[in-house]
Amino acid sequence: MALRVVRLVIPWRETAFRSVNVAQKAGVHTSSVRSLRYGWWAYALGERTTPRLSRYSKIISVDGNLASGKGALAQKLADKLGMLYMPEPDTFYLDKMTGEKEPLPVAFNGMCSLEKFYTDPKAADGNSYRLQLWMYIMRLLQYSDAIEHLLTTGQGVVLERSPFSDMVFLEKNCQNICVQHYNEIKGISICEFLPPHLAIYIDLPAEEVQKKLKQSSKTHLQNLPLSYLKSIENCYKKSFLPEIRETSELLAYDATQAQDVERVAEDFEYLKFEKGPWLEQDDVTYHHMRMLVEDKQRVATLTHIPKFLPEITIGAHDYDEKYYAYKSVCSFSGRNSVSPSKVKVSAALSGPHVSTNDLRSKSSDRSPSS
Repeated sequence: MALRVVRLVIPWRETAFRSVNVAQKAGVHTSSVRSLRYGWWAYALGERTTPRLSRYSKIISVDGNLASGKGALAQKLADKLGMLYMPEPDTFYLDKMTGEKEPLPVAFNGMCSLEKFYTDPKAADGNSYRLQLWMYIMRLLQYSDAIEHLLTTGQGVVLERSPFSDMVFLEKNCQNICVQHYNEIKGISICEFLPPHLAIYIDLPAEEVQKKLKQSSKTHLQNLPLSYLKSIENCYKKSFLPEIRETSELLAYDATQAQDVERVAEDFEYLKFEKGPWLEQDDVTYHHMRMLVEDKQRVATLTHIPKFLPEITIGAHDYDEKYYAYKSVCSFSGRNSVSPSKVKVSAALSGPHVSTNDLRSKSSDRSPSS
């Protein structure tokens, strides 16, 4: 009954049928080139993660208020340390990670709008909580991408924010029942992931943030109230920072210090990384972690619970309408041969009389002729 990602695309039956009838020429010591996915056989045959990990094989999240300079620091630090930079995801993150040439309609990307949230945070249609929950799912998927990259290549990753800090946007604009629902969703999903090795916080006072936003080219950010910016700052300092300090290394800078990437990189070198659950991992736990993060449908399913909430719920007939609308988009754009391992979007909203298991099988079992 909750906001769900259910667009698991499988080859249409016609495509699968044609592939059976393709004649292949025999060759000497040749075979078709295939992009193999890591799995149990790879581990059984000797594939291990720890040999490729180094001191720079770390997950780093850069946090701070809006317009605090997170993106600039994250990108420069990644370049300095030879890590991968992942910018903060938006509501269309799934379209980017699955290689869409252009974003699909909002109906297939959470049915929410960031611009509407900033201009009308109390919208009666429930946009605020739909956005909050959808962005948590996007951050969770991006975080799984970051861990997958780390375990697969050994290269560290620098992110702007993470699902661990997503709650700083929650309480100001959501009702108590939505806060409870969010906490339940986060409680059953975030526990499957290890926190960042290092969290970097940029401390820019809310008053300065507001001044910078007024000069922004994005009109929906120019009139944000100071109370909202202060609530984000307070949540960071009273909730996120004390919590993340227990499991991760923490570095904090003001906005001026954060511009000195050489200093930040030097501070990174001095860290010993002697605390947190990453120290307890071995090749067995890395194997299970890798199996999880490579299965994006499984990651998304962690956020599904059978609970009715008006902000994120529609009826079965509306669900069918959106499902077939998405299928027509796929057919029109020729997506019939997309790999079954790719998770595609539909911000499907399940109805109170449609179980989550029904929806899951419904989304994967249907064919174009149904």
